[in-house]
Amino acid sequence: MQITLTVNGNQYSSDIEPRMSLAQYLREVLDLTGTHIGCDTSGCGACTITLDGMAVKSCTMLAVQADGCELTTIEGMANGNEMHPIQKAFKEHHGLQCGFCTPGMVMTAADILKNNPNPTEEEIRHGLEGNFCRCTGYHNIVKSIQHAAEELNN
Repeated sequence: MQITLTVNGNQYSSDIEPRMSLAQYLREVLDLTGTHIGCDTSGCGACTITLDGMAVKSCTMLAVQADGCELTTIEGMANGNEMHPIQKAFKEHHGLQCGFCTPGMVMTAADILKNNPNPTEEEIRHGLEGNFCRCTGYHNIVKSIQHAAEELNN
């Protein structure tokens, strides 16, 4: 089956198996390996991307369902060599440990801040409920998102 979609501002057309997940397509066909696959059940959030402006878990979505859509992956967050303010905040405020969950956390943070530019700590924690980090207590992740919100609001 042929699909055409726009990923990080670039248009791609590919012949794929109809049963290929969107996460597999991004990683195996487009070689965008920043989208991680942690559970294949949408429980961990490591595969989070944005699809037409909304955060989605790409491991449980078929690539054919994204036909004609615009996607942003972690690779599309930076502006050239300039990190996105959320990425900078994660780096500066130690919002990552091993890094496996980080792409999904950053993409989810972008969605949280798009919908609520000035969230409370409780709102951030609630927004992150679908993302799991096995290394931290989430304190620095929340702190990173709070800092990113401040930067984006200036």
